[in-house]
Formats: sequence, C-alpha cells, structure tokens
Amino acid sequence: MRIIESLASQGAEAVILGCTEIGMLVNQTDTEVELLDTTYIHAQKAVECAI
Repeated sequence: MRIIESLASQGAEAVILGCTEIGMLVNQTDTEVELLDTTYIHAQKAVECAI
C-alpha cells in the first residue's frame, strides 16, 4: 500500500497488479487509485472470447 500511495502522490492514475498473487492481497476498496488486475482482465477476456 505504501508503494501504491507513493506512486499516486507522484501522479500515477492507476496501478497494474501484474503478479497473480497481488490481486488477492490488494483490493480496490483499499485505495482510491485505480487498480488493474491482469489476472482478472485476462480471465474476463478469455470468457468473452469463448462466448
């Protein structure tokens, strides 16, 4: 959370959660900075392509 808040204070508008485990530790309710969970995004796209 310190890193996310530090990035936000430097102007970051979003943070990419690029590790599969990070999404289990950090939730959007933990910060106002937009979180982009790559595991979730990949799963969503896989479902969309399968339909």
